[in-house]
Amino acid sequence: RMKSVREYEINKLMGSIKELSKDFPGIKLRGHTIDFGDQARFDTDSNELTLEQKNRLRAYVPKILKIARDPLGQKWLKRIVVEGYADQRGTYLHNLNLSMQRSERVLCALLAPPGENGLPVSREDRLLIRELFLVGGASFNSLKETLEESRRIELKLEFLEVGEDRPKSPSMPLDD
Repeated sequence: RMKSVREYEINKLMGSIKELSKDFPGIKLRGHTIDFGDQARFDTDSNELTLEQKNRLRAYVPKILKIARDPLGQKWLKRIVVEGYADQRGTYLHNLNLSMQRSERVLCALLAPPGENGLPVSREDRLLIRELFLVGGASFNSLKETLEESRRIELKLEFLEVGEDRPKSPSMPLDD
């Protein structure tokens, strides 16, 4: 019984995310994964985001955090894993490292102090990002049809099981 309630409520959460994503053309939902598509595409062998890409992330993620703060989000959302991907060119270890750097770059863009270039993210949102977000690197384990499409970022939403508590994050200070 609780499993079906969990599934229903998580589907409701994902419906809210799908709804807010309509304001961000190019961002697609697949299951519990948010694919940024062209909104966070990387150049070959680069982990740099343009100011425009950073601003898209900084505009979108606080809307996800609003859902994370609502009662269903607090009840079920465990963490959000930032997955960076590379295309198949280059060695496995090089691409694994590049994927990790791309994930880290997204978190750096989201956690940047308000004075930095572009759209600021509120302190409250930055604290929640620190608590919920995790860096993951996936290298080229999930290739797309083209090299460009493979060099991307995805956010994978992980949900709590029935009776599980959200893990506590260390309370390191933010860079202000």
